[in-house]
Amino acid sequence: MQNNSHIIKIGFMILFSTSLYALQTSDKLFECTEIFKERKSELLVELERIDEQKQSLSALKTATEDLLKKKEIKLSQQQELVDTRLAEISQKEASIKTMLTKNEQVLKEMKDIKTNNIAQTFAKMKAAAASGILSDMNASDAATILQSLKPKVVGQILTKMDAKKASELTLILTK
Repeated sequence: MQNNSHIIKIGFMILFSTSLYALQTSDKLFECTEIFKERKSELLVELERIDEQKQSLSALKTATEDLLKKKEIKLSQQQELVDTRLAEISQKEASIKTMLTKNEQVLKEMKDIKTNNIAQTFAKMKAAAASGILSDMNASDAATILQSLKPKVVGQILTKMDAKKASELTLILTK
């Protein structure tokens, strides 16, 4: 019987230590569960914060893209305006060049008519009177008038002039 009592005591001790171990494990499991619950709530808060940041970044990205598109559209419109104005300026420049060319032609024609009229006047004058007038004029202008006259008339006028002035005009006429 003593053996049985000993076995019962050992069995009881095993049962007690097992129960104690189970109780300790249960306490540890309870502690772990509590830690996991706390950690779970922390993780949920962190996930919520991350989600908010993700939404903020998404909104910022969308706003930035919209702003960039608006700026590209505005830049494109401004480029079109610059191109249009440049085309207008180029067209006006071409028009002005054409007008300038026409004005130069008209001016040349008027100058030729004026020179021709003056030449006809000098051609009708006596050589002495023409030489007196041409002697008092600027050498360049006098040479221009002489160039429009016939060589015979030029010769008659130059012979009536002062030799120095006639020489100067002859040099200009030979150029």
